[in-house]
Parts: sequence; C-alpha cells; structure tokens
Amino acid sequence: MTTFSPAPHIGDDTTIDLEVLRVVEQRVLWLSTAIVDHANRVRPNSSGMKVGGHQASSASIAAIMTALWFEHLRPQDRVSVKPHASPVLHAIEYLLGQLDEEHLTTLRSFGGLQSYPSRTKDPVPADYSTGSVGIGATAPIWGALSRRYVGSHFAEQPRGRQYSLVGDAELDEGACWEAVLDPMVSELGEIVWIVDFNRQSLDRVLPVVGADRMQALFTAAGWQVITVKYGAALEELFTRPGGAALRDRLDTMTNPEYQRLLRHAPDRLRAVLPGTGPDASLITSLLGGIDDARLAEAVRGLGGHDHAALRAAFQAIDDSRPTVIIAYTVKGNGLPTAGHPQNHSALLSGAQIEELAARCGVSTDQPWQRFTAGTAAGDLCVRAAQRLLRDPVHLIPPPAVPADLGRTPAGTATTQSALGRTLLDLNRASPEAGARVVTVSPDVSSSTNLGGWVNKAGIWATSERVNWFHDDDETILHWRERPSGRHIELGIAETNLVGLLGELGATWSRWGQPLLPIGVLYDPFVTRALEPWSFGVYAGGQSILVGTPSGVTLAPEGGAHQSVITPSIGVEQPGCTTWEPAFALDTEWCLLAALGQLGRPGGTSAYLRLSTRPVDQSLAAVPADGAARERRRRQVVAGGYALRRASGAPDVVIAAMGALVPEALRSAARLGDLGVTADVLCLTSPDLLFRAVLARSGRGDAPTWILDVLFPADRAAPLVTVLDGHPHTLAFLAGLTRRGAVHLGVTEFGQSGDLESVHRAHGLDTDSIVAAALDVTQVV
Repeated sequence: MTTFSPAPHIGDDTTIDLEVLRVVEQRVLWLSTAIVDHANRVRPNSSGMKVGGHQASSASIAAIMTALWFEHLRPQDRVSVKPHASPVLHAIEYLLGQLDEEHLTTLRSFGGLQSYPSRTKDPVPADYSTGSVGIGATAPIWGALSRRYVGSHFAEQPRGRQYSLVGDAELDEGACWEAVLDPMVSELGEIVWIVDFNRQSLDRVLPVVGADRMQALFTAAGWQVITVKYGAALEELFTRPGGAALRDRLDTMTNPEYQRLLRHAPDRLRAVLPGTGPDASLITSLLGGIDDARLAEAVRGLGGHDHAALRAAFQAIDDSRPTVIIAYTVKGNGLPTAGHPQNHSALLSGAQIEELAARCGVSTDQPWQRFTAGTAAGDLCVRAAQRLLRDPVHLIPPPAVPADLGRTPAGTATTQSALGRTLLDLNRASPEAGARVVTVSPDVSSSTNLGGWVNKAGIWATSERVNWFHDDDETILHWRERPSGRHIELGIAETNLVGLLGELGATWSRWGQPLLPIGVLYDPFVTRALEPWSFGVYAGGQSILVGTPSGVTLAPEGGAHQSVITPSIGVEQPGCTTWEPAFALDTEWCLLAALGQLGRPGGTSAYLRLSTRPVDQSLAAVPADGAARERRRRQVVAGGYALRRASGAPDVVIAAMGALVPEALRSAARLGDLGVTADVLCLTSPDLLFRAVLARSGRGDAPTWILDVLFPADRAAPLVTVLDGHPHTLAFLAGLTRRGAVHLGVTEFGQSGDLESVHRAHGLDTDSIVAAALDVTQVV
C-alpha cells in the first residue's frame, strides 16, 4: 500500500478566540433557521403545499460547519455537505460575502436555492451535489481519486482535504460501506468524514448507540478514527467527585433515554439523571452543586457543539490515511425542538422564532444581518473569506475526436469487442484524444473485451507495482500497475464505479483538465448503479457508461441476468444520449460521437448498450464510396438508417435494434418469398428518435431530419418494431406511420438456454417477426 507523509495543514486559523467562533455559530444557526422559516411561514404560498426544510438537522451541524469554514478550510479543500444542512451552507456563504441577500428568501422556490446543495443549480455552486443519501457522502472519495489521476497524467493539482459531512443515519446506506471498503480508498489520506452523530433518523431516535460498531468498521478498513463525545462543560464535571459515575451513566445510557433527558425541566432532570444504579447517590451529590442553567447546558454539551473539542479533533487528523471524526451532537441543538424524536421536519412557531432571534442577537424586522465591520466576528468573516478565495479555473479545451477511424470491420464480430478495438484504434489515430481516455470497470475488464486496451494502456495506480506474472507465458491479460496507466479497476461494486465515473467526468470543471471517462459494467447491473449514475449526471459529470453484455441474447445466463428495462432507461435519463448499435462500425461511430461531447461546457454523457452476439459484419452493407459512407455515419449517430429498402412502397416496415437486426433481415427475406415487401430499418438510438418526434411537434429543439430519412411519407406502411428489451421502448414510432403497429420485445423473466430457444420463448425469433408482419399487414 502506498503511504504519504502527513502534509502540514497550512491555513488553520487556530488563533481565533473560541468565543468569537461561538458568536459566528449563533448567527449561522439563526440564518439557517430563518431561511427555512421564511420559505414556510413568510413567503406567499398559493398552492398550500408543504415547502419543507430541516431546521433541526441544520442546527445539529451548525457548530461543526462553523468551525470548518471559519477556522480550518483552505481554498484547495472541498466539502460535501449533508443534504439537510443546505441552509447552513447558504448561511455561511452569505456571511462570507459569496451569496447575495436576495437569495436567502428563495429556498425551494423555482430558480432559487435548491433543496439540497447543488454544483449546477445553486447560485454559489456547491463543491459536491448531495441529496440522494449516501451518494454525496462518497463523492469526495471519487473526487480525490480523480484529482490524483489528473495529477499523474497531466498537471499536478493542489492536494486539499476532501471532507464529507455525514449524518449518522446516512451511514445506513450500503453505498457508504461499499466505498469505504474498496481497496483503493485506504490510500487516500486526504479523505475526512465528519459524522454528525445525533442518533436520530427521520422517524425516530435510534434505539442502539452503534458508535462502537461504527468505529470498528472504519478501523478495520484502515481509517483513523477520532471520537468527539463530550464538550468542555461535561468534561469539567467528570473531574469532580462523582464525575466518573456521571460519565459511566451517560456512556451506558440508551439513545432514547438520553434524548428524553433533553426534554425535561431542570428539576425533573435532577431527579432522573442519576438513575437507579449503585452510583446514583454520587451523581445526585454532584448535581446538587450545579445551578439549573449550568445543568441544562452541560447535559446538552456534547463534543460536536464544543469548539475546543472540534479544534483538537481537526488538529489530530493524520493525512497519511483516511480519517473519520465521530462527533456526538444533539439534533436541533439550540432550538426548542432539540432532541425530540419527531423534530426532523418540525418548524418553529412565530413565537419560537422571536425568542431565537433575541437569543442570537438579531431582530426579526431585519433578519438578514451580517456582522458589523470592525467587530471581532465581522473581522473573522472577512479573514475567512480571504483565506478561502480560489483561483479561477482555466479550462483546457478537450481534444478533437475523429468522427471515423477509416476501418471497415469484416468477418464476424460483436459490438462488445468493437469497444476495445475502437479504443486501440483511437489511441493510434489520435494520440491527443487517446491520452484523455480513462476506462473504469468493477472487476470485469476481461469479460467485457477490454483486455487488449488494458494491455496497451496499463492499470492506473498511485505508484508502480510489481507484475509478478510478467514472465508467465500463459498470462494473456498483463496487469501492469503504474501511475501512467489509463484503466482503473475497482472491486465488484457498481455504485463505486459510477461514483468514480461521475467525478472523472467533472475534472474539466474542477481543475480545467478534461478527461474522456468510460465505465464498463454488465448491462443487467445498470439498474443497480442507476441512482448514483443519474445523480452524477445531474451533478455535472460527463462520462460514457457502457452496459455489456445486454438483454436475453446472453442466453446461457438466464433470467437473473437479463436486462429488459435498460433501453428505456437510456431514453428517459436527462443529460445523456443513448445508443444501441448492431454492428462493429456503428459502435465505433457512436462511441466517437459520444467522446466528442465530453469535457466541456454544455457537454453530455452517453450510455451504450452492447452485445456479445457474433454478427456477420457484411450484413451492415457499409457503402464503399466516401460520401455515402459519411452519409451512413451521420445517420447512425443521429438514430438509425435504412438497411434494406423494397423496390417500391413497402407493405411493412421492420424497425429493429441491436442484436436482433439479423432476425429482422431474415424475416424480410422470408416475407418477400410470401409476396410481402418489407423495409428494414436499423435503429441505433431510440433516445434521439424520441427527441426528434418531440421536436417535430414543437416540444424541443432537436434536429428532426432523421425522421424523414427513416420514415419518408411516401413509404408509410404498417410497422413492426423489435428489440432485445421492453417493447414499449420503440412503441412511440407507431405515431409516425399511423398504419398500425406490432411491438416485439421482452416482457417476462426468462431462463437459461441456447440463443434460438430463448429468442423463440420471448417472441423475438424470425418466425415471430414474420407472423407479426403478416398480422399487421393482413396481406396473406
């Protein structure tokens, strides 16, 4: 394992008076609470629907975020903020002068501050978009890997810490632990997770503390674990006579019992806090010397709200390995709802808002007050703003990607094998573009035909590692790990793959260095990775996802591995173009077109669905003439082309996609023998065709010319669509011909078998296509 010497964390402003930090924290608490209050109680709401927001979740982490931004952060650091703390982030941005006052009244309004931090939609772009639980928490891990990759290939970037502010309930998500346990993560010393350990979820107080188990899991994964449990007030009480008994009482108390203490008035608190154990009298004596206000403050005085404890934790971070800080907090700290099990979405009343304003030193008549210049708190805000200034990002234009590599595949080939072949050809034809390609897979490089590319490009690692099989003659896949490698191999966790893919696709906007990232996984598992992949696209990551092998055409794998709904996922995913080519050259053209849209403002992601079915490449009938070849390429990239035209107006049109094009061609030939003429269309992108249909009706600005190519008015005929996926994917095409249509596809779970039997079982074989054409035409 590669280790790094701890880097001095230059930039910590630990000369700050802790009381000044406390003053700033109170203003952050007020502003974050007031932002939610205004959205729900002040701003007109004609719909009467709940606006929402999370005052208690924000209060829980206000001290931690104040300490981080106003004392410890440096410009090269990045922070992923837990979703429900977005008002705290906006409050801090406002105090730092980054966010204008006019935005504070726009939380969750159309075009205003987003519900959760966003890189692409908030007026001050967040470092990481969050919102889907677990995904934002892990994003800095993949951001750290992406920064290191860029540094080892192009230009070294300042090594900043990558912070994740995580609610403890968020750690219930498996995505968190899939990331923590990946072998590459233990090398990332810049990773710091801060767990807002308030022991509440949305609906309840968690019955079991769980801290020991959490600590053990992180420790086993090689992380440094720092626990910040009690604040200075409680720690001082622990030094008094009876203090050890009080500590033991609090340490062994269940979560619900502790939370209930927070709701008691001081007299009742004195009665129940000692408990009924053998040391109850010692605790009672200790509490007798404490006044009511001090007692209430002490019980709530957990380490996550204590700036001295937080400062010590930040200073203890070891930058040679990942770190997790488990900071005990009270959900709703400082609010009347503190500790209540149903405080997650609770809103303060008008009277409670007035009381909070008075306690925080502001007026509800002027709720958006910054600190006065020249005051200690005002000066701290100015210093922090200056310290956190980042240099502007200078975008390096992505390299031009050729549209056609000039090769015409012959013989029998699969679209899956065409992927690796195209990457190798691109590397030779355009070294500048090839150098920006980085591939990622979850332990499926060889089974997805990336072996040749891996042998050529090498495996990326932070340092060169010995290849102990380099002299083994039977070794075909050469696993050369080195900083110059261009393939990243993760463990078998699709969520990790698409998380990394999204961050590799964001390097152009973070550091001005565009990459052309391609993630390859089995198509049946696209749905497993769907949410983080979609969220990565939403957050601005531009990349290519390749699902292969796909459909029931991988017949021996059976129903457990069929991917039925993935074609329509590609159609429905915003910010992404999907293709499903039938031939190797179509795959090359679509892949090159997708690469040409990456790493730039306004760029888009792509999803390619490929197959392991060997197909005779002569069926593609690629034109030999250069102009005709380019015409075919444009049609392939735009969504499809006519593979076979009847001599006159056809009786039926068969529109097929991907691995089932050979069946469509055979069906047309058999129909011809029956006296039924057929056009055969090879569709490559239902996504682009659907956009064209929308644009033709005035609902979009996509080009529509491809519809005229595929479905000219003088060749309108009944339609049969066929694909290895759910038939509704192409059902919208029936509206173009209005002559009747039958849609063939997969609607049931399948089973293992030979290809012919599986296709027949799902009605995808030649007999089924011929029968469907006869039904829809009623010619024979």
